[in-house]
Amino acid sequence: MHTPMTSLISGTRHNVVLLAVAAFALSACATAPPTSTPAHIEILEQVGFTITEDARISGGVRADYELALTYLAQGRHEEGIELLESVAEAAPELSAPRIDLGIAHHRAGELEAAEKNLLLALEVNPQQPAALNELGIVYRKTGRFSQAKTSYEAALDVYPGFHYARRNLAILCDLYLADLDCALANYEAYMATVPSDEEASMWISDIRYRLEQ
Repeated sequence: MHTPMTSLISGTRHNVVLLAVAAFALSACATAPPTSTPAHIEILEQVGFTITEDARISGGVRADYELALTYLAQGRHEEGIELLESVAEAAPELSAPRIDLGIAHHRAGELEAAEKNLLLALEVNPQQPAALNELGIVYRKTGRFSQAKTSYEAALDVYPGFHYARRNLAILCDLYLADLDCALANYEAYMATVPSDEEASMWISDIRYRLEQ
């Protein structure tokens, strides 16, 4: 077994925590009240995806959002979470603040709060791959493996090249569901996107060996 650890955009076989895969762009307008508009998901070949959420928000809300992300990057989680809560309340039509809240709570070990915020993000944008991937991790950590699988697969339905979700799904099938065929298929799909991952290459060899026994 591998020792769990987390980082901003990558992790071990057991725990991949997403903090900055999707880029969120918020359009600001100081004169009109908030109105909800659909998010735009742009798939960028060999880079990932960018999600743009257009909403009428004040310049102050936008500045608070950016400051909250700065606090989180600096490890000032309580301040970042508090400021993100105010942003989320001021702009309920945006999924990005709720996703960041979910991730921040997750990193603090507050899985119930993380799940709550990720589900709120998905109410705003049900096809938000970053939220679906992160929610899958929360489900896995709380022992709801079938729900984790569904959440990862939903993220991949939106963006099949989302290698974080692909890797997480492979790990889930390998270590938690004992579904070697699922694990192998997803590890191989992941390696097609990230061929330099030597750990994943070793895991593929191990699964092929087990399937031959």
